[in-house]
Amino acid sequence: MNYSLDAIPSKEIMPGYHGKLVHSENISVAFWTVEKGAEVPEHSHMNEQLMQVLEGEFEFTLDGVTKIYHPGDIVVISPWKKHSGKALTPCRLMDVFSPTREEYK
Repeated sequence: MNYSLDAIPSKEIMPGYHGKLVHSENISVAFWTVEKGAEVPEHSHMNEQLMQVLEGEFEFTLDGVTKIYHPGDIVVISPWKKHSGKALTPCRLMDVFSPTREEYK
């Protein structure tokens, strides 16, 4: 199956986080446009996750350690690890989840 990112409708999954989502049998990919100041509260999930910052500065806390990430930075998040984040500037992020994030479908 082929997709054009421009043709995928954006959904506001949580306040300030607008996602274009693509799902396969075993993975979900989320392309986020994030408003400055938007926060993801601390949470964990069964999915393994890779997060890449495409644009902007994103403050991310993983297992109690907070760092600021910039374009090109990638974070690997193991299943059930607590994490949270905040956009310090307008951001574009990409998340890859395995298995598929059923609640994002």
